[in-house]
Amino acid sequence: MSELSVNHLLGIKYLNQKDIKLIFETADHFKEVINRPIKKVPSLRDITIANLFFENSTRTKLSFELAEKRLSADVINFSSGQSSVKKGETLIDTVNNILSMKVDMVVMRHPNPGAGVFLSKHVDASIINAGDGAHEHPTQALLDSYSIREKLGEVKGKKVVIVGDILHSRVALSNIFALQLQGAQVMVCGPKTLIPKYIDKLGVKVETNLRNALNWCDVANMLRVQNERMDITYFPSTREYTQQFGVNKELLDSLHKEITIMHPGPINRGVEITSYVADSKQAIILDQVQNGVAVRMAVIYLLASKIKQ
Repeated sequence: MSELSVNHLLGIKYLNQKDIKLIFETADHFKEVINRPIKKVPSLRDITIANLFFENSTRTKLSFELAEKRLSADVINFSSGQSSVKKGETLIDTVNNILSMKVDMVVMRHPNPGAGVFLSKHVDASIINAGDGAHEHPTQALLDSYSIREKLGEVKGKKVVIVGDILHSRVALSNIFALQLQGAQVMVCGPKTLIPKYIDKLGVKVETNLRNALNWCDVANMLRVQNERMDITYFPSTREYTQQFGVNKELLDSLHKEITIMHPGPINRGVEITSYVADSKQAIILDQVQNGVAVRMAVIYLLASKIKQ
């Protein structure tokens, strides 16, 4: 069996095309598993995984936990709100205490960019980055690409626009890396204040007119505005943002073609997309959620098979 070129999943930028292909082929198998009446496989019965979430998360945490349990792994859940971190314990001490319980793999979300890379150099366990600050969120980008592949046949040659708060989004950066690695064309669209100054260095198109962006693309990935990461105001009001960068039924119907709508969640209904758009047949948002479990099962399984060796 072929294997991943990496021992950790720290970011898309560490993967190659073969890695992504292997993850998707493995996810295809697990997607079939999770649609069976008995949704569990005994693949990781001897593997222990710790979920370390130093930032709030509902969907990603649940998705990882479900993926781990579907693979029959032993799971430890850690939330920094109820831990010694509040008493001043360092990241290394926290993780070493958990590893002393003989944990094989750590899934970590952390507010600081590079936390996963730092950890991978100091502990003897496989690390999966579940989001580090506004830096990367690799499994989200993988499930997004997997969902495009499922809907449109392949990612190569497709035109994908990422709309919204690009500046604070780890989803945007990971998606740019993943889509380009697979041969897609990428555009970003949003208020100038929410587009990073050096975005053109990543080889993406920039558009500030939403209608132009939607007429160009095959797929629109709509991001929410991350108010919790903003220390200043980047646009006058939510109402004005919605008028310029929100997708509604009228806008969708007025386009020259039918496009696919994606959203990493949680959705601010009525801000970046209306309920009509979120629930329309053009949206694959619930497919993304289901695919998230299969893709995370694939990543965990492939990394665990390297531990077992």
